Formats: sequence, structure tokens, C-alpha cells
Amino acid sequence: MRGARLADTVTTGGTRWLPRRASVRGLAAGLLALAAASCATAPPPVVAPPPPTFDQKMAAILLLEDRRALTDATITPPAVGALPTLLADGEGRVRRRAALAIGRAGGSDGIVPLTAALAKDAEPEVRAMAAFALGLIGDASAAPALLPALGDADPRVQGRAAEALGLINHAAAAGSIAGMAAAHVKAGALAGITSDDETYPLALPVEAVRLGLFALARLGAVDELRAVVLGADGNPVSDWWPLAYAMQRVNKPAALPALRLWLTRGGSTTRAFAARGLGTLKDADSRVTLEALVKDDRQAAGVRVQAMRALAAIGDRRSAAVLSPLAQKAPTPALRLEAVAALGAVADPAAAEVLVDYLEAEGASLRAAAQAALAKADPDTFMTVLSGLDVDKDWSVRASLATTLAGLPPDIAALRLDQLARDSDPKVRAAALSSLAALKVPGTDARLLGELAHADPAVRMAAARGLAALKPAGAAAALARAYEASAADTTYVARAAILAALAAVDPAAAGPVLQAALAYKEWALRVRAAALLRELDAASKVVASRPAPAPAEAALDDTASMVAPAFSPQAYVQTSRGEFRIELAVIDAPRTVANFVALAGRGFFDGIAWHRIVPDFVAQVGDPRGDGEGGPGYTIRDELNQRPYLRGAVGMALDWRDTGGSQFFITLSPQPHLDARYTVFGHVVAGMDVVDRLEPWDRITSVRVWDGVRWIGAGAAR
Repeated sequence: MRGARLADTVTTGGTRWLPRRASVRGLAAGLLALAAASCATAPPPVVAPPPPTFDQKMAAILLLEDRRALTDATITPPAVGALPTLLADGEGRVRRRAALAIGRAGGSDGIVPLTAALAKDAEPEVRAMAAFALGLIGDASAAPALLPALGDADPRVQGRAAEALGLINHAAAAGSIAGMAAAHVKAGALAGITSDDETYPLALPVEAVRLGLFALARLGAVDELRAVVLGADGNPVSDWWPLAYAMQRVNKPAALPALRLWLTRGGSTTRAFAARGLGTLKDADSRVTLEALVKDDRQAAGVRVQAMRALAAIGDRRSAAVLSPLAQKAPTPALRLEAVAALGAVADPAAAEVLVDYLEAEGASLRAAAQAALAKADPDTFMTVLSGLDVDKDWSVRASLATTLAGLPPDIAALRLDQLARDSDPKVRAAALSSLAALKVPGTDARLLGELAHADPAVRMAAARGLAALKPAGAAAALARAYEASAADTTYVARAAILAALAAVDPAAAGPVLQAALAYKEWALRVRAAALLRELDAASKVVASRPAPAPAEAALDDTASMVAPAFSPQAYVQTSRGEFRIELAVIDAPRTVANFVALAGRGFFDGIAWHRIVPDFVAQVGDPRGDGEGGPGYTIRDELNQRPYLRGAVGMALDWRDTGGSQFFITLSPQPHLDARYTVFGHVVAGMDVVDRLEPWDRITSVRVWDGVRWIGAGAAR
């Protein structure tokens, strides 16, 4: 049987088996057919999307900042739609920028990711930014994370941690902050630093000392400041101006010995801060030294200005003998205005003759200052002379007069205020309404209720604020109606004032209106409504939930010029006093710079007056109204950053958070109390002497911006 031929098929137990050879051939064919069929019908292989580019990450960060959110699922690619994810990115520059964005978002939900970055990130710049961002959030619960950072190995982190602890007002940290700063001072950080040195940044330990001093000033920690500032002999360890700034800022008598010493030594910035502090403390023992500085024409203008303000605060009539000659023959208009104001403050009737001479001076600012000074120095003479003067042709003088009259008894001021409250210029009218309310002149209630229907938003704002102070019957209903009627306004000032007044007059009635305002189209008003709701209920966690508008919320592929510019834009500002140049900080404040450039491009600033000049403080412009209440018809968000307010810094003016628009200011001297409070978006790099010469109501002739490729601005060709 072994040689028997195998059958073609074999069946065993009902299962049919192919002969071996036939089975192999068939299986191979079947497999080939199956493979062919699989290739024809299988989906294409999954290809991983390319990783997000740096520009995509940075552009997404901009959009998340615009929306005040840590995450947003609508942003594409999805990998860049969350700031905590970007805070763990492989690139340090992305992590640093994401940390800042979390701080700018401002929510307490950002504390956990920032705390992790502060504790663990390998790069000091990222850790320092995480600390700064925790300060921007302003939540006291961040203190346990910030305190250990004072001992970080890198001075950058130490300084920013100190700054953040000051921003969140954590008074218990004062001793630790002082210990950090004092250790650097003891190690010689301030050796070789000149008194007026405003270089930024200086060596890392020096910057840590600077930020530590400013934090202690914010905390009012005078004893801890003294431990850093004074040596074993009781004298200052350095005359560098930040030490004097911090000591005068705490406003405590314990600072007096150091301030008195700085009044006669160190650079002009140091002496100016010392004079300011002595004036705040009304130090009569420094009067003679201050008078000597006022008379000394070798002193810098800032020193003489602050010395005059100090004499005004001390209020000793004997100082009139020094101030009167300057009021008549000061070498600059700014010094003359300061001398006139100080003469009024020392209240010497003998100076009235000098002041009367200026009531009809050529300059509107001098006339207004003379009126205010004479009203303080000799009210009777003021009212007698005023009755014989014609109505001033300049609205700013009439508005100033309305404010001045608020300092006089109601029975004396009421008649003239009644006239000013009927002025044809709404800016004057608004000032008069404010003074009538402050003096509680009879009949003011009805007038304020009526003015809630005025066409001008500043008048309605003044009326609302007056009603908040007086709280007459029927005010709540009238305010609610006025709020609804103000929906067509192109500025937030009236609506916001009405909301605040309603909350003050009738909190229960205000609640539903404030809740509805959280959904209002304008971000600035939503921010104000949220703040008012929190004031009414301290436990409330309400936030404005809708995204904050930017001037133009650009798509991800349209932001390259903001996130990675090839050139720092330069703004050339032509004024009636000459031209100065601003280098715009496009990296640190891209939206703010873009807004400024857009306004310049349409000629918005051309012809606008410098409505606020405060010597040794700021020069402010950008208000088409001229009374400080105007803007472009929209608001932009803040872009708070680490740039300090040194002399020549350009900042965005605000009413409250995220209310920037067109008004900006230039600091005439260092102003550290503005740091991390107002957006710095540029710095004057040429022509600061022109800024120094500006006087109130000088005008901008034109603004041109060179972006590295083209000129932008009305008639941009140069």
C-alpha cells in the first residue's frame, strides 16, 4: 500500500484537506491576492503634523493674552493653544514669554504653573519671569513660592521675587527682602555706581538691590530699608538715587536723617528725591536748606522744582521771600509756574501783589496757576479782583477756576460756580459740577440729575460722581436710565462713572446692572463692572469672561512683525518745540506699539496739545479733547513688562486696567512707582532736551514712524 497513488482529495472526519502540493500553491496565491486587495483599500499611513514653529507659538501667546485666558481650543494648531503647555516648551524664550502671558492674564489659575516654573526651570531668565508674572497676578497666595526664590542662585530671580512680593503687598517678606539686598551691598554690589546712574540693566547683583529697595518702599518697611541703606556709622552706604527714592517713598519720620543728608550731597536725582521726601514729611527743620536749593541757579531744574514743592508742603510764610523773586524772574516757564504755586501754598498775603499781576498774563497756564495761588494766599483779594476780570477766553483757565473755587466757602463760591456750570464748553461745565457737588451747594442735586442727560460724556461723568457723593432721593433710578441711554457713547467714561455711582447710591439696584455690564461689548467697561461687583461682595470671584479686544486681533500668520521683528521701529515726533525720537519696544509691548503706529499712520496725533506737563514727573499727550478724558474711541489691553520707568520712558496712560488708547506720557525723571503698573512701550533715544522744553498746550505737529522698510504717518515721505 505504500506505493499506492494518493487521491486528489482526502476527507477525514468531515474535514476536507488539500493535497500538500496543491495546498502550498493555493495558499501563496491567496496571500498574494489578499495583499493586493489590502493595498487597494487600506487608508494612507498617519503622518504626524509638523511641530509648531516659533512664530506660531509666539502668535498664539499674543492671542491668549488678548483673550486673558490660559487656554483656548479655537487656536490652531491645537498644540499652541495652552499657556501651561508652552511654559514647558523646549525653547527657553518660549517658556519665558509664556510665563509673562500667564501673569498678564491675571487669573489665580496661573499660580500653579508659574510656581512650578519658578521652582524647577533650568534657565534663570524663565524663573525670573515666572516670579515677575506672579507679581502681576497680585494674589497673596503666591508668597510661599516667592519667598524661597529670594535665595535663588541667580540675582535676577532674587530681584524679581522681591519685586513680586512687593506687588502682592506681602509685608511679612520685608525682612527676607532686606537680607537679600543687604548681602549684595555687603559684597560690594554698589561700589563704583555713581549717584545719578540710570543705566539699565546694570550688573545682576546691582539690579537685585534696586528691585529689593523698590519692593521695601512698596511695603513701607522703613526699618528694613534702613538696614540696607545705612552703614554701621548711620550714614548711607551709597548716594545712588534708588536709595533716596526708596527712603522718601516710605513716608516715615525714621527716613528723615538720611533724606536730610542727601539734600546736600549726591547727584541731582538723589537730591530731588530727598527734597520730595522732606516735603511729604513736612520737615520744617529742612526749610533753610531747601530755600538755598531754590535760590541756587546751578542746581538742576528737578532739584529746584522739588525743593519748591517741599516748601509749599511745609507752608512757612518766610519762604515767600525766596519764592517771590522766582515767580517774577524764573529762568524757565516751568520754574515760574512752580514758584507761583508754592507762593499760594505758603499763604503769605504779602505775595498777593505778585500773584495779581499774573491774573492777566499771556500764558493760559500761568493765569490758571495765579488764580489758584491767590485763592489760597488771600481769598478775599482773590474774589475782589476776580469780580473785576472779564471771563477768560481760554476754556482751560475757566475749568481751572471752577476747580479753584471748590477750595473756598460755599457762600462765596456758589454764584461764580453757577455761572461756570452754564458755560458753553462742556469741559468747563464738568469741572463746575464737580466743585458744586464737593461744596454741597444747595440745589446741586437737581442740577446733577438734569445733567445726566447732557450730550457730553464728561458732563455726565461729573454728574454721576456728584450724585454718588450726595446720594439724593431718586438718584438710583435716574442713574439706571442714564446708563441705558449712554449705550451709543464712543468712550467709556460716562458709563463707568454711572456704574460706580449706582453702586455707591444703591448697591442692591446696582447688582443686576453690573451683572449685565459683564457682557457689554467694551472690555474696559467689563473690567470696571467686575471690579465694582467684587467691591460690593468681597467674596465674589466674578471675572469679565468675554475676550479683551485688541486694536486688530490678527490671525496667526499676520503677527510676524510683532513677535519677531527684524527692526525696532522708530517714532519721530515733531512738536512746536522741536523733534524727538522714540525707539518703540515692539518685543515687550507689541499690541501697544501696533496701536501707536496705526494712530500715527492716520495722523491722529497731529495737532494734539500736550495737556499735562508736570515738571520732574511727566509730559502727557494724546487726548483730542484736551481735558484728559478723550481717546481714540476704543481701548487696548495692558502689556505690563519688566522695563523700568527711567527718564525718557514712554508709557500708556490709564484710568484703570486695560483702558489704554491714545494718551501716552514721557517720564521726565525716574518714577519707579509706575513700574509694572503702566505699559512701557518705548524710550526717548534722541531729543530729550526737546521734551524738557515742552510747556502746557504746546502741540504735536506730526508723528512719523520708520519701521525699517517704510515711513508711516500722514504725509510720511521725509
